[in-house]
Amino acid sequence: MNDRTLAQKLAWLFGATFLLVAVLGFVPGITTDLYEGLEFAGNDGSSELLGLFKISILHNIVHGLFGVGIVMAATHKGALNYLLGAGVLYVVLFLIGIVDQGDWVPINNGDDVLHAGLALALLGVWAAARGADKPATGSGRRLELDRDEPRATV
Repeated sequence: MNDRTLAQKLAWLFGATFLLVAVLGFVPGITTDLYEGLEFAGNDGSSELLGLFKISILHNIVHGLFGVGIVMAATHKGALNYLLGAGVLYVVLFLIGIVDQGDWVPINNGDDVLHAGLALALLGVWAAARGADKPATGSGRRLELDRDEPRATV
């Protein structure tokens, strides 16, 4: 993973974290009221991840889909697109929570704060990573030889 750009490393990290959160959303003890309060969708369930963030089955599936960052991290351009796209989507989720239009997805105050933080983090790392380094181009680097130096023959 050392030959990857900063964007690729960050996309992989965010993607892996989202996949972990998706799985944890179905783990008893980490998710409260899992068997009684977990709804497929909507804001009526009582299940919470870590006792802070309202969740639903659909919410967990969406977290899993954000795990696509692992796949997008295969290329520098894909990683940048993932970071930017995910950041914009989290801005939208934050705004949905603020205007209280999230009846189809469970959102509480903890989610609003987390969505704002994720939006800032994703967009911030996108901005930092897009100019930090570029992937190597070509099949390899050529060694320049001094013109006066004879070339070795094999």
